[in-house]
Formats: sequence, C-alpha cells, structure tokens
Amino acid sequence: MTHAHTPVGDAHPYLRAATAGIRHHARQAARTSGPADRVHLDVLHSHLTGLHLLMDRLADTTRPQHPAAGRHMASAHLRLWQAATSVHDAFHTLPAAEHTGSDQVCRPDGLPEGPPVLTICQRQLASGHAIRRKTTPADHGPRPARTA
Repeated sequence: MTHAHTPVGDAHPYLRAATAGIRHHARQAARTSGPADRVHLDVLHSHLTGLHLLMDRLADTTRPQHPAAGRHMASAHLRLWQAATSVHDAFHTLPAAEHTGSDQVCRPDGLPEGPPVLTICQRQLASGHAIRRKTTPADHGPRPARTA
C-alpha cells in the first residue's frame, strides 16, 4: 500500500494558517499602543493550550523511535503549560470590561460563571490535569518495606 506524498509546502495547512494569523496579529499589536486585554489573553491561552495538547501527542508518538527528540518535545510540552499558566494568571489580574463588584478568580471548587472567565479556567484546569498525569508518578501498589 502506498501513501500519497504531500509536498513540504502543503504540509499542515491549518498550522501554517494559525501561525500566519498569530504573526499578523503581532504586527497589528506592534502598530497600536494599547495594553493587552482579557479578550487577547483568552485567545492566546486557547492557542497555548491547543499547542500544549498537540505537543503532548507528538512527544508521545516520537519518543519510542527517537528518544532524544521526544525528551526535547516533552520539555517544550512542559514549557507550553507554564506559558499558559502565566497567561491565565495575567488574565485574572486584568480588570474585567464591566466591573461586577466581585473579583472573578479561578477556584476549582466553585468556578466563576460565564465566558470568558469560565472558559479560560476550564482550559487551564484541563491542561493542568494533563501535565500532572504526565509528570506525577503513578502509585503502583504498596512499596516494599525499607531495611536499615
């Protein structure tokens, strides 16, 4: 069975379009002199968590055949999560467009109501769960007793 060969220029068109969109937005942001707002941070957080998920899957599939490359990709996976966490924290430090009188913060026991606060917090909690699943050793039953 043969597979169709995709020319390099046509590989991953959606990733290329997303990258072009981010570059365009970065150029536009450089021309305007305004601080980031919650909408920008929400969209950037969405991109970072999407990249986080993609890098996680690519690292998992690359590591068996190419362990060194897989380790580098796993490191990038962790750094993407750290970047998303920082954007999430920045989102919560910016004032809301309309001040409701209560500080909207991310609380896992009682999430804020409505978008974009609920949306960014849900994404952050999901990516945090994924990174903990990858980096925290699983409990494989009782450990043998230590001898002196």
